[in-house]
Amino acid sequence: MHVAIIMDGNGRWATRRHLPRTAGHRAGAKAVSTVVEAAARHGVDTLSLYAFSAANWGRPKPEVNALLTLLRRHLLTQTRRCMEQSIRLNIFGRRDRLPADLLRVIERSEQLTAAGSKMQLRVAIDYSAQASLMAAGRRMALESGADHACFADHARFAEHLAAVDHGICAPQVDLLIRTGGERRLSDFLLWECAYAELCFVDCCWPDFDERAFADALEEYSRRERRFGLVSPPRARSSQG
Repeated sequence: MHVAIIMDGNGRWATRRHLPRTAGHRAGAKAVSTVVEAAARHGVDTLSLYAFSAANWGRPKPEVNALLTLLRRHLLTQTRRCMEQSIRLNIFGRRDRLPADLLRVIERSEQLTAAGSKMQLRVAIDYSAQASLMAAGRRMALESGADHACFADHARFAEHLAAVDHGICAPQVDLLIRTGGERRLSDFLLWECAYAELCFVDCCWPDFDERAFADALEEYSRRERRFGLVSPPRARSSQG
């Protein structure tokens, strides 16, 4: 099972408590640890988290710097926990705009957790699904030349998509959760979410705990996934 989460609402959580937005991001980092461990306990195979979008560079510079510093510190503290729980960590998105110190931590964390087999934890940093799709298309076109038929190969395109994002090939998303009350995808995993079940919750990300995660999984279990097909007819019960 592949679960993706748009972790929204850190700033609003802080504002409602008359705290600086950075306090919300720190509280959100604690929620990440809680949900990662909960996902592993619930048997999730792949967990993808939206930590920093390409659009987030447009936020005030002090907030951006605080976010990147928090991401670096969180990776430093969480890498050993991932190793202990056999969780493989992969950071996907652009890397050419990240600070050198954060890039070094990312590469080290990925190397140290590469043998993890219990769960794959994917964290999006400087990520844009639209930009990734365009880059993957260009890469595939250069490789295939005039062979337009190659674009009908979904598996091959997915490999190119993973390559441009420095990511590990992951299955299609089964369940996408967004916290914070908003009802949109915000340029996150547009290809991978083609048939994902969507779950929007009103609580802000720092308040999203294991109980809320279990509730989302429970709601997902009640959904009927048809992938564009029709439901099979139900068998009639015979009566004597």
